[in-house]
Amino acid sequence: MFEYIKNPEAIEERSFEIIGEALGNRNRADFRGRIIKRVIHTTADFDYAELLEFKPGVEETLLAAFTDGCTIISDTNMIKSGISKKLANDLGIKIECFVDSEEAYKMAKEKGITRSIAAVDKAALLTDKKVFVIGNAPTALFRIMELCQAGELDVAAVVGVPVGFVGAAESKDALWQTDIPSIISRGRKGGSTIGVAIVNAVLREAKARLG
Repeated sequence: MFEYIKNPEAIEERSFEIIGEALGNRNRADFRGRIIKRVIHTTADFDYAELLEFKPGVEETLLAAFTDGCTIISDTNMIKSGISKKLANDLGIKIECFVDSEEAYKMAKEKGITRSIAAVDKAALLTDKKVFVIGNAPTALFRIMELCQAGELDVAAVVGVPVGFVGAAESKDALWQTDIPSIISRGRKGGSTIGVAIVNAVLREAKARLG
C-alpha cells in the first residue's frame, strides 16, 4: 500500500505551505501574495513570484468589479471553462468568450483580422462592467488598448497574461504603459492557466469577504 494524502483540502493546504517556505523572504501574506501563490500552485513555477506585475490597487479594483457582479470576458474557452462557476454564480458574475461566435468568424473573414480581435469588438458592445482575461492572444490585448484609447471601450480591469513568441511580451509591455488597471506576466511566459489562477484567487477573496 502507498502512503499519501487523500484529502483534497489537506493536499492544497500542504501545497501552499511548501510554496510559502520555498518563497522565503519573498513570501507575502497579503491579498497580492495569495494571488501569486495561487499562480505558483497552478504552475509549480516560482518564476511567477517575479514575473507577475500589478498596477497599484488593481487587486481591489478587480475585487470591487467581482463583488458588483461584472462580466468576465476571456480570449479562450479554456479560461471560460477553468473559472470557478460556483464562485462566479454566487457573486452574480457572467463569463463570456466570443472567439468561436458566428459574429467573430464572419467579422474576421470580412476584415482580414484575427478572431480574437473580432471577439474583443463584439465584447465592446456589452453594457456590463467588463473585466478582460487574456491568456493566449496578444492581438486581443492590443485591440483592447486601441478601443480604450479611442474611447470605444470601458474596462474595469484587464488580466493580460498571453503566452508566446510573437507579440506576447510586447503586448504586455504596452498594456503596462497605459492607465488601464491591470495584472501582467512579464516576458513570454503566461497562458490561460495563469489567467484562470488569478481570477479564481480573486473570486475566492471576494467570496470570503462577502461571507
